[in-house]
Amino acid sequence: MTSKQPLHQLGVAGLARALAQREVSAVETAQHFLDRAKAQQALGAFLAIDEGVTLAQARAADARLAAGDAPGLTGVPVAHKDIFVTTDFPTTAGSRMLAGYRSPFDATVVRKLADAGMVTLGKLSCDEFAMGSANENVAAPAVGADHAVPVRNPWDTSRIPGGSSGGSAVAVAAGLAPAATGTDTGGSIRQPASFCGVTGIKPTYGRASRYGMVAFASSLDQAGPMARSAEDCALLLSAMTGPDPMRDATSLDRPAEDYTRSLSDSLEGLRIGVPKEFLGEGVAPGVRAAIDAALAEYEKLGARRVEVSLPRTELSIPVYYILAAAEASSNLSRFDGVKFGFRAKDYRDLADMYRKTREQGFGDEVKRRIMIGTYVLSHGYYDAYYLQAQKVRRMIADDFQQAFKTCDVIAGPAAPTVAWKIGEHGDDPVADYLADVFTLPGSLAGLPGMSLPAGFDANMPVGLQLIGNYFGEARLLNAAHRFQQATDWHLRTPAGF
Repeated sequence: MTSKQPLHQLGVAGLARALAQREVSAVETAQHFLDRAKAQQALGAFLAIDEGVTLAQARAADARLAAGDAPGLTGVPVAHKDIFVTTDFPTTAGSRMLAGYRSPFDATVVRKLADAGMVTLGKLSCDEFAMGSANENVAAPAVGADHAVPVRNPWDTSRIPGGSSGGSAVAVAAGLAPAATGTDTGGSIRQPASFCGVTGIKPTYGRASRYGMVAFASSLDQAGPMARSAEDCALLLSAMTGPDPMRDATSLDRPAEDYTRSLSDSLEGLRIGVPKEFLGEGVAPGVRAAIDAALAEYEKLGARRVEVSLPRTELSIPVYYILAAAEASSNLSRFDGVKFGFRAKDYRDLADMYRKTREQGFGDEVKRRIMIGTYVLSHGYYDAYYLQAQKVRRMIADDFQQAFKTCDVIAGPAAPTVAWKIGEHGDDPVADYLADVFTLPGSLAGLPGMSLPAGFDANMPVGLQLIGNYFGEARLLNAAHRFQQATDWHLRTPAGF
C-alpha cells in the first residue's frame, strides 16, 4: 500500500511518483501485480508470465532507483500484447502457428519501454495475428489453461472485451497491470479500450516503430499504450515513440515528444467536430446519450461543438477489409513450417507440408482473411478491388482534411454499441467487422485517435473517440486529460477488481 490506496489503483503516474520517492519498491510493486494476475487467471488476459524474469527486472529497477540515475518510469510494471516479440517471454501472436517461438531480439517498443525503466509482467492475449474485434479468435492457451480461451470482460465476464488488444484492455481494467501495449490496425486499441472502460491511444502512423511487431497489415499496423488515464498514456507514449530508421522503413523522421507538456492547457475555443455519420442509424441510444453528455461537458470546459461530415465512413469497411486482407495474405506467407513455428507432423512432400501446416496452424478467421486477400490480389481482380480500394482510401483521408478546416479534433463514439456476449457473433463474422465502422476511417487515413471512458450503457462502459490531425497526439491527450479532470468515468472499476 501507498498513499492509502492499493497499488493497482495508483496508475502509471502515481506509481512512478511512489517509486521515485521510495514509498514502495519495484519488487513489491511487481509482486503485487503478479499476484493479481495469477488470482484472476479466469479472465484469460495473460498468455505468458515468468515470475523470475519479472522480479529480476524489478530488482534491477530498485538498484537504479537507489543509485539515483533512474528514468522517470523506472520500476513501473507494463505488460505487452503478444504481438510484440520479446527475448524473455515466448511470442505466439495468439496463434498455434507460433507455439513455442522465442525471439532472438526485442521489438523496438518493448526495448524503448525497458530503457525507460519499466518492468515487464508478461505477454497478453490477442486475437490471432491481431485479426478480430472480440478476442475470441485467440488460439494460444492462456496462463492456467491447457487450451485457448476467449478473454472475458471484467465488467461482465459473459461479454467480450473487444479486440484484437482485448488482453491488454482487460489487464488494465481489472488492475492486473497499470499499463499495457496494444496495436491498432483498424481500431484494436480504441475499441477494446471503449468496451473495457480504459484509455488507449493510437498515434499517427509511423510514430511508433513496427520493428518486432508481428505483421498483419503493414500500411495500417501501429503500436500504442493503454492505461487508466490520459496522463498515464502521455507518459507511455512519450517513452515508446520516436524514429527507428535502421529497423523500420515506415518509421517517421520526427523526434520523440514529451506528450505531458500541454496536458493542462485550457480548452477554451477548441473546436470539436462531430461527424453526422457517427451519431446516425445503428448507434445504440445509450451510447449516443453518453457521447452527447460528454460533448456537453466539453462545452462547459470552453470547447465549441461544430458539425462536420465524413461522407465515406461506411465505405471504410469494405476498403479496410480488402486492403488489410491483401496485406495479410502477403505478410503471413512466411509462416510455412520451414524456419520457425508450427510444422505439420505428417506430409508427403514440401507442397503437402505447406498446405497441412497452414491448414492446421492457422485459425478460421486468419484463413478467411488470407483467402480474401489472395483473391483481391489475383489476376483479373487486382484492378477491380485492390486498386479501387486504394483510391477510396485516399478519398477517406481527404474527407478528414476537409473536416479539419473547420475543427481541431473530431469526436464521436469509438463503437456503435457496448460489448456483446461471448459467442453472440460466432456465425456472423461480418457483425464483428461492422463494429469497427467508427475506428476504421482514422486508421485508413493514418491519423492519431484515442478512446476514453465517457459513461455507461446497460452497465457496460462507453468510450468517447477523439481523432486528431497528423501529429496531433498532444492535443488529443490534452483534451482527454481536461475531460478526465472534470469527470470520474476513468476512475470507475469493475466490481470485485
